[in-house]
Amino acid sequence: MGEERYLDVSGLKIMVIDDSKTIRRTAEILLKKAGCDVLTATDGFEALAIIADNQPDVIFVDIMMPRLDGYQTCALIKNNQEFKRTPVIMLSSKDGLFDRAKGRIVGSEQYLTKPFTKDELLGAIRRHAKAA
Repeated sequence: MGEERYLDVSGLKIMVIDDSKTIRRTAEILLKKAGCDVLTATDGFEALAIIADNQPDVIFVDIMMPRLDGYQTCALIKNNQEFKRTPVIMLSSKDGLFDRAKGRIVGSEQYLTKPFTKDELLGAIRRHAKAA
């Protein structure tokens, strides 16, 4: 699978949902350098309207957020006919087996632990955007 690391991600629309401004900004800078169009939201409620209007290719969502957490946000995305095939990648500062399992149950494709590296972020996009 060495070819996936060279798959061009430029032009892909990537959504980053996280209540941490630092995480949103870091992801945005890394992704824009790779040529991605980046959409951001601070929580699930804000994200759902942006997703509906912009139809991102891949969505990164933090687990721990106020109002609507990452699991609830992922479940809402995956239960929507229009977006159920959109890859959702969970972000968490914890690397727990329970969190990974719960992410799978609500339909997420992958789980990344924060802080993530540029290669992890782009690798996840390359792995899942092909299927999108």
